[in-house]
Formats: sequence, C-alpha cells, structure tokens
Amino acid sequence: MNTLDVLPSILATLAAGAWTAARIAAGALLIALAGGLALALLVHASSGGSPAGRLLRGLIAALIEWARNVPALAHLFLLYFGLASVGLRLSPISAAMLGLGGIGAATLCDVFVAALKSLHVGQREAALAAGLTPWQTLRFVLLPQMLRLVMPALANFASQLLKDTSLASAIAAPEIMFFARQLVTSTFQTPLIYASALALYAAMLLPLGWALSRFETRLTRGRLEATP
Repeated sequence: MNTLDVLPSILATLAAGAWTAARIAAGALLIALAGGLALALLVHASSGGSPAGRLLRGLIAALIEWARNVPALAHLFLLYFGLASVGLRLSPISAAMLGLGGIGAATLCDVFVAALKSLHVGQREAALAAGLTPWQTLRFVLLPQMLRLVMPALANFASQLLKDTSLASAIAAPEIMFFARQLVTSTFQTPLIYASALALYAAMLLPLGWALSRFETRLTRGRLEATP
C-alpha cells in the first residue's frame, strides 16, 4: 500500500485521538489544580502545633508520598479495573482524568504550600488589619501572588500532563497512542504512524508551551509594573 494513500487516514484517526488526549489533560488539570489548592490550604490552615493539625498534615503527607511512589499506570488500573470489580464502573476517559488529576493534586500541593510559605506573613497581617476577612485576604492578597510564583511549575506540569495522557491507552482510552497501536496492526506502517504521532504531540505541546510562557510573562510584567 502506498504511503501517501494511507497518510490522510492515519492523520485523521490520530487527530481524533488528539482530541481525546486534550480532553483528558484538561479534565485532569482542573482536578489537579482544585485538589492541590484544597490540600495546600488545609496544610496552611493547620500549620499550628495542635494535635489535630499535626494529624491532618501527616495524612496529607502520606497521601502525597503514595502518589509519588506508586506508578501512575497502577493508579489508572486501580481506578478502571479495581473499581469495576466492586461494581463501580468508570469510563476509560473518566478513570484517566481522575487518576492523572489525583496524582497531579498531590504534586501541586507541595508547589502551592511552598509558594504560600514564601509570602511574607506581614502581608496577611496588614490585610487583616485593613479590615479584610481571612477569606478576602486569601482571595485578593495571597492567591494572586502565589499564582505568579507557581506559574513556571504549573506550565511544566501542564506540558507533562499532556504527554502522560499516553498512559491512558493502557485502559483503552481512545487517545493518540491507542489509535497508533491499532493502526500499526492494521496497516503495518509502523515508522509512518509513530512519526505522525510524534509530530502530533509536538503540534499540541509547542503552542501550549508558547501560550503558557506568554501568560507567565504577562504576570511577571504586571508584578513589576505594580512594584513602586
């Protein structure tokens, strides 16, 4: 079979997988951001020396260590196959979002905690003294500054997350590598198919990296302009 004859079909099939990969990455990113921020705020709020606070921080630390030391693929298998064995069936896409998002939440928790700790305590005290509530202080004073600090780490995480969607093919999520393997079996155009998959990942990752870099630059410029 002529390579040029099958190339359009290969690209169309892989493009459908790219759309699924983008959906998985977007869903997992939202879960990771929300979960990581929630965990970081719990750690930040329990930073005193009370027994309950130490217990909470210990539980969160154990959760983070679990996410770091257990392979991502094992998490996906547990969510997709393990839950199905007890009657809770998730779609491959949902399991991939939850698995990658949960691992990401544990990863981003440390990033957010470090950023919050780096902010001077005087800013919080000044905001409270000015009449802001603790929630308003967090929302309008601490979180915007934290976002600027964590943006480089978030950009790297988002790019890595898009690449990690390839793991979802192991649980039959119809993303790029899932279709690539099927196409290899049916067409035997192995170099062409995997080269096309590689080019497709690059076509997704390069604009994403550029957009995140531009956003980070805008945040940095805004901080410098706001500095007297």
